[in-house]
Amino acid sequence: MELHVTERALRFRRPVVMAYGTLEERRLFEVELVADDQVTGRGEAAPLEPYDGVSLERVAAALELYRPILAGGDDLTGGELLDACATADPLPQALAAIDLALWDRAGRRTGERVAALLTDAPAEEVPVNATVTALDTDAAAAACAAAAEAGYRCVKLKVGVGDDVARVAAAREALGPEPELRLDANGAWTVSEAIPVIGELASYGLELVEEPVHGIEQLRAVRERVAVRIAMDETTSEPGAIASQATDAVCLKLTRCGGISGLLAAASLVRAHGAVAYIASTFDGPIGIAGALHAAAALGDLPACGLGTLALFDEDAGAFGVVDGAVLLPDAPGLC
Repeated sequence: MELHVTERALRFRRPVVMAYGTLEERRLFEVELVADDQVTGRGEAAPLEPYDGVSLERVAAALELYRPILAGGDDLTGGELLDACATADPLPQALAAIDLALWDRAGRRTGERVAALLTDAPAEEVPVNATVTALDTDAAAAACAAAAEAGYRCVKLKVGVGDDVARVAAAREALGPEPELRLDANGAWTVSEAIPVIGELASYGLELVEEPVHGIEQLRAVRERVAVRIAMDETTSEPGAIASQATDAVCLKLTRCGGISGLLAAASLVRAHGAVAYIASTFDGPIGIAGALHAAAALGDLPACGLGTLALFDEDAGAFGVVDGAVLLPDAPGLC
């Protein structure tokens, strides 16, 4: 199979402020796998260096190592090809692109949606959260009010930046009592900071706090001393983190898991250890969002997932637009 790689840049409608910096655009790679039968599979590699420490250049180097493997792999199954690529370079962000393209190609060849290849009865829609990153209290409140009016049943507010107490109070007032309010600190706090802050914010009816601190033991220490559910995100990259039982929930990312195959395996491990799994994007592009939606539809019965993020870009979200707090599973063969 021939591998084609194209770099793409997606501009945010407005800068996105995170605990690790401000994002104005999202650069990623779109890949295509073309075999002799001319059935094309499309994938996406979306590293986010401030978040995962992986550069586009690092991913490009891994994809180049995969090129001869894919070119000489006509007699191998998709799983064998992916294993061979992982042996050459186990970089999850690069493997995700190949995994997505192989699943997309399998769906197009069979005329089936990818989710239907993963399970007999996939969900037809995936509940998603709205994401609010505004630093200004009034702007955060306005964004939460708009999300509630649009039918979102869960809003994720970025914290660890600005006056968190005032913003959370304003967010809850704007949302009213019903929508869930999820906080994401991206590891901005220390244990000694997180415990009193979460204790103060708990009165606003929080669904959970995602990655208040970094590290397995640090997360466990916070979880043991607050009355709010704690979720793991960035810490999942640490060895043994998913099976550590350090948190009540685990946020899984397609890019960090190496694609759909790795994400489903990670979700099974999370559930086996008594925690709740849900899926979010690292501001992925349309192909990455499609892959995550198919994985979420196959898993079923998930909390709100962070897969409505295409609305943050200048481009039209198209088939992945959010309606009443959910995104419909694409009905075309393959990923989308």
